[in-house]
Amino acid sequence: MNNHSMVTEIFLLGFQHLDNFKILIFSLILLIHILTVYENALVIALVTVSRGLQSPMFFFLQQLSFSDLLLSVVIVPTLLSTVMNEGAKISLIGCIVQLYFFAVTESLQCFLLTVMSYDRYLAICNPLSYSSLMNHTFCFQLIAISWLLALSFTPVTVITAATQEFCNQNTINHFFCDYFPLLELSCSDTSLAQILVMATTTPVVLIPFMLIIGSYICIAHEILKIVSSIGRQKAFSTCSSHLAVVSIFYGTLIGIYVVPTRNQSQTVKKVISLLYTVVTPFINPMIYSLKSADMKNSIKNIIL
Repeated sequence: MNNHSMVTEIFLLGFQHLDNFKILIFSLILLIHILTVYENALVIALVTVSRGLQSPMFFFLQQLSFSDLLLSVVIVPTLLSTVMNEGAKISLIGCIVQLYFFAVTESLQCFLLTVMSYDRYLAICNPLSYSSLMNHTFCFQLIAISWLLALSFTPVTVITAATQEFCNQNTINHFFCDYFPLLELSCSDTSLAQILVMATTTPVVLIPFMLIIGSYICIAHEILKIVSSIGRQKAFSTCSSHLAVVSIFYGTLIGIYVVPTRNQSQTVKKVISLLYTVVTPFINPMIYSLKSADMKNSIKNIIL
C-alpha cells in the first residue's frame, strides 16, 4: 500500500488528435449547447405561463425539458474543455458530483418516458375516462414519483463509485465521468459495485422499457381497430413524437451499455455517448415543438 498514491484529481482525455478540426468541433458543440439551453428553457417557460399548454402531456414535457437542460449543463462545459485543451482536469469530488447528476437525469428520463407512454395509452385506449383519470393531482403525483425514484436509485450506484479506492491511475478515456470508465481506475475490488449497478438497471431501465413496449403494443392494437384512415393517422400522430424520443433515448443507451463492448472502440463509445448527452437534449424539444400546434400557437401569442 505504501507504493500507492491516492488520486484526488481526474484527467479526462476527451477526443484526441482533432488537429485543424478543433475550433470547428468546439464551435459546433457550443452552438448546439446554446440552442439546447434556449429550447428547453423556452419549453419550460411556455408550459408555465401559457393557459393552452396545461394538459398532462405538456406537464410531462416540461419535466423532460428540465431533465435535458440539467444534463446539458452538467456534461457539455466539461466536453468543451476537453475539446479545446485536448483534455480536462476535474477533482475526484467534482467527478463524483457530475456522475450523480448525470445518473439522476438519465434515471428521471426513463421514468418520465414511461409516464408519458401511460398518458398516451390512456388518451388512445380509454379516451372517455382520460380527463377524469389523468387530472392535475394525478399528474403531479406521477411527476413526484418519477423524481423520487430517480433520486432514490441513483445514490446506490454513485456511493459505490465514491467509496472505491483510486490510486496511481487517474486518466479516463472519455469526455465526462461515466460510471464504468471511473470504476476502471479503482485499485480495489469492484465486483460489488458491478453487481449493484446491474441490480439497479432492472428497475430503472429494463422495467420502464418493458412498460413502454407494452403500452405501445396496446396502442397499436387499438389504432388498428380504427376504420377510418384519417382517424388512424390522427391517433398515431398523438404518440409519434414520444415514440421518436423513446427510440433515440433507449437506442443510444442500449448501444453504449447493453451491446457487448469488446468489439467497440473507445472512439465509437464516445460518439454514441455524444448522442444521448448532447444531441438528444437538443432534438427532444424540436421533435415535440415542431409536431405540436399548441406549442406553436403559444409562441405566436407571446410574440404577437
